[in-house]
Amino acid sequence: MGDTATDVASSPDPDALPLTDEQLAQFRPWQPWLRAPAGTSKVSVSIAYDSDLLEVFKSTGAGWEEGMNAVLREWAIRRGYLPPPR
Repeated sequence: MGDTATDVASSPDPDALPLTDEQLAQFRPWQPWLRAPAGTSKVSVSIAYDSDLLEVFKSTGAGWEEGMNAVLREWAIRRGYLPPPR
């Protein structure tokens, strides 16, 4: 490895401790965490978004609407508007 900024940035951190089995067991996949609770219904709405923002989501392909919904759900959970999943 050379001394370029990319080499340094992609090198492991010598001060970082490895994760324990306990810490690894606490990891959860992101997608199920961001799904609506069972029984939650969907509502169709008409809303205007910035065109560049909408293109970013559409460029991810099939399921982009669910991706946008997941981002909005995460936003609401992090701000305390919705309870965190159990």
